[in-house]
Amino acid sequence: MQGRPPILRGALAEESQAVRNPRATAIKLDVMADLQKWRAFVAIAELGSLTRAALFLDRAQPVLSRQMNALERECDSRLFVRTGRGVELSELGKDLFPEIKELLASADVLEREIRGKARAPAGEVTIGLLPSLGHPLIGRLFKRMRGLFPGIHLKVLEGSSGQVEEWLGEGRLDIAILYRYGPSPPEGEHSLAIVDSYLIGAKGDRLTRLPETPFCALDRLPLILPSAPNGLRNALDALARRERITIAPVIEADSLPLFKSVVAEEHLYTVLPLHAVWSEIEVGHLQASKIVNPPLQRHVSMVMGASKGPRKAVSETAAQVVAIVDEMASKGLWWRGTPA
Repeated sequence: MQGRPPILRGALAEESQAVRNPRATAIKLDVMADLQKWRAFVAIAELGSLTRAALFLDRAQPVLSRQMNALERECDSRLFVRTGRGVELSELGKDLFPEIKELLASADVLEREIRGKARAPAGEVTIGLLPSLGHPLIGRLFKRMRGLFPGIHLKVLEGSSGQVEEWLGEGRLDIAILYRYGPSPPEGEHSLAIVDSYLIGAKGDRLTRLPETPFCALDRLPLILPSAPNGLRNALDALARRERITIAPVIEADSLPLFKSVVAEEHLYTVLPLHAVWSEIEVGHLQASKIVNPPLQRHVSMVMGASKGPRKAVSETAAQVVAIVDEMASKGLWWRGTPA
């Protein structure tokens, strides 16, 4: 503490006293004025000249000189020494410089947070998700965000589970929505819903006309499925080994529209969640029978990315995703809770 100037020693002493004797915080610094002086201190230190710092800060040089004189009086020590080429930091100035830069960086973050809380959320939010999740979610989300937060612009990236994972790892996404298999999603992810898997068949198909189909009925069934590695394919293959049946797709593809058209036209089968084919079932183009004994279930999981999207806009978008998923659960497209 001895090496710190009185302006910083005083603040630390007050903090220590507050711990021993709890009371309202009594910081006596003129924060805005002091930050302006310390910003000038950093500019002069980095540019090595009062003249260049004055031009950079768009202030009069005499004003900067008075501010530095005031800081040095408060610190009770010189912060700069004059050289033939301008000024450079004194020993105390060198000690303080990294701490002051950290202080100013924290002040800038705080200022942005305050301004962000004071105004409506705005900016671009990037969402990555699977095609089977895009259709039921994105239209509803766009309508909701346009009404509540018109300043938020949605950017949607749709791809396979591997692509979404890759985008998430690269920091390209603010929000990722994925399927996760198993009793719970990985730590740090938010389970939005539990989704049952259905055997999908063509109109009039005998097998998918029934409300439920035992998993063993998939044995050697002519299926169109995603190619491995894929979350659904991995789960299907693992469950088939456990149940001692054979999953033998006759076509492997990674296109949801192709799955639906081939099933309808060529009378093959596929395995999908109900929400992925809801429209086709309503108009009678496809049929769906829930897979049971054992069921094949998955989590709809939301992962918050490490990208630099506007924090408030991202959090508001995530909150609306949760609300929409809850509304869709009430309509029977999926449900909340623990897998069977």
